[in-house]
Amino acid sequence: MPAPDAMPAKLKPIATAPRPIDAGARIGHVHLKVADLDRALGFYIGVLGFELMQRFGKQAAFLSAGGYHHHIGLNTWESRGGSPPAPGTTGLYHVAIVYPTRADLGEALQRLITAGIALDGSADHGVSEALYLRDPDGNGVELYWDKPEAQWPRNPDGTLAMNNAALNLKALLADAKAA
Repeated sequence: MPAPDAMPAKLKPIATAPRPIDAGARIGHVHLKVADLDRALGFYIGVLGFELMQRFGKQAAFLSAGGYHHHIGLNTWESRGGSPPAPGTTGLYHVAIVYPTRADLGEALQRLITAGIALDGSADHGVSEALYLRDPDGNGVELYWDKPEAQWPRNPDGTLAMNNAALNLKALLADAKAA
């Protein structure tokens, strides 16, 4: 990848509209730079419940949900002992982890409460319900579940009408306990 100063200030427009990306494309994993690998593992394994698939000493680790080779990579190659990026800089806004059910998201909220991890916010977006927080390195983390597509709010022209309504956290916890 070229150095940031070698990147064009403005991309050249494509003459014809390209074919949209295949619907089967997906984000395979996220790889985060962390200051302290053990601390990061304490959060991603100890609090969120990911499984350790492989570890390379104090330099890197690969984590999974359900035995996949890795959904999250963590490393200290360029960041051991470092601090989070300063506000007003570019970089990762957040990594979003999707849970299969609302009850599973409620269980994740209970894990956060038990671990004493504060939320930055929460929202019912119409298409999903989400919890927002920071990992120990200051990386933004979104935990969410998608509502069934038939429930997604739509505008009269059929486009999505997502929003930022309040999320009832007590009801979310109750759903976790009821499951």
